[in-house]
Amino acid sequence: MDRLAEQIGRFGGVNLLPVALALVAFVLIGAPSSWVTLTVAGLAMGLMVFLMASGLSLVFGLMDVLNFGHSAFISFGAFVAASVLIALNHWLVADSVILNALALAFAFIAAIGFGLVAGWLFETIIVRPVYRDHLRQILITMGALIVSEQVILAIWGGTPVTVPRPHFLEGSWIIGDVSIEVYRGFAFVLGALIFVGLHFLLNRTRIGLLIRAGVENREMVESLGFNIDRLFIGVFMLGSALAALGGAMWAGYETLITPALGGEMMIIVFIVVIIGGLGSIRGTLLGAIIVGLTANYVGYLAPKLALASNMILMMAILMWRPKGLAPAVK
Repeated sequence: MDRLAEQIGRFGGVNLLPVALALVAFVLIGAPSSWVTLTVAGLAMGLMVFLMASGLSLVFGLMDVLNFGHSAFISFGAFVAASVLIALNHWLVADSVILNALALAFAFIAAIGFGLVAGWLFETIIVRPVYRDHLRQILITMGALIVSEQVILAIWGGTPVTVPRPHFLEGSWIIGDVSIEVYRGFAFVLGALIFVGLHFLLNRTRIGLLIRAGVENREMVESLGFNIDRLFIGVFMLGSALAALGGAMWAGYETLITPALGGEMMIIVFIVVIIGGLGSIRGTLLGAIIVGLTANYVGYLAPKLALASNMILMMAILMWRPKGLAPAVK
């Protein structure tokens, strides 16, 4: 068994689970065109969920903070981006790709900017007093989430908001019998770039080294003259900005958002972080892709099980690997 596990690990180990899942789905679905469409949709969904979940995984893995208010940044990111897109709707419908791209860029910048500022305030006022106390973290961040949802209701109201898309991201690519939405392709590319950037930041830069060293031995790093509190604030702000960007992307994906968006996504985000392995960016990506693929395949093959598929998936993975697929090494 040990030799078999070693051979499996050599050929990718748990990283091959999405491939295995896709192959099983290919057999069950039967129609290649439908399988390709569902697979691309699942990958795009997974990368968008990764954007939202990576911030939570980052904050927990590096700061040991259970932030149940994380989904508030998702909601605000979605509504802030939607407001900018609505205000610049005349740019979105123009035939100019440059104007389309500028409107989208301004929406993303507004969402990210809000996430950075809100993350700084959230960490300073709410989270900092409850470091190293998980029970109080859960209670106070859940309270912050409830307050945030009421603020969204007060500002944007309870009526669903329609989110316009840039003209150049509308429509689909038709390749034979396969139809691939342009927006999903864009979401996949953006999510992949964010993952590469995070991996490089944490593993190939001095800042990443200092953050990881500060987690392991705070006193030693501070004795070298570095301000760990400032580094941790930066980590929290980055996690909040990623959540806001993920919310902005999801708003364009759904095209209709409500104040309940954060609460709905919180469940999926926590499932992804748990099955991927707490504190692991690679595990979060793996978990998000598996969740995205499973949701699309099950929704096609057994629609009545679509809502329960994520919970079933989480239970199955945790029974097999209690610490998640790729937990962070500490």
